[in-house]
Amino acid sequence: MSTERKKLIILSDLWGSKNIDWVYNYVLELRNKFEIIFYDVRELANIDSSIEEEELIHNEFVNGGIDRAVEKLKLEEISENSILLGFSVGGTIGWKYAVETNLVSNLICISSTRLRYEKEKPDCKIDLYFGNNDTYAPENSWFEELGLNKITLEGGHSIYKKESFSKFICFQLFQ
Repeated sequence: MSTERKKLIILSDLWGSKNIDWVYNYVLELRNKFEIIFYDVRELANIDSSIEEEELIHNEFVNGGIDRAVEKLKLEEISENSILLGFSVGGTIGWKYAVETNLVSNLICISSTRLRYEKEKPDCKIDLYFGNNDTYAPENSWFEELGLNKITLEGGHSIYKKESFSKFICFQLFQ
């Protein structure tokens, strides 16, 4: 019997490795069940880590950074049937990666508001979580057009940073 654990790819939010304490809530819960690989999406997108203004970082991602991150991720040795957990822009990068590679078996995107611009969905299990107060979450019509379920929970865009939310997501991954 194989003891090899399934790979769980975690893609950070736009802050990358800065202010990352919240990610440990996920890693501590999941490390015994999965082989976890964490990516700083700013690093993948080649965005200067000294930029500290959210709007400037966001613009860097929108103006080529997302595509650079997807291309760099495609160079990594990610095995088939990986689970990908992406936060905010990390989820958008994960979505595009999953569409282009078909290596993802389960895509979990949390607060990935830029998905509202996507027209093609990945061929895998998809779970999309948004806070009910996230202003830029895709409209219900987007979910209907792509045949997706929207899971809405109490909170705003940064819902994924709450320990109670991380416990909920980890529980879902154990199912």
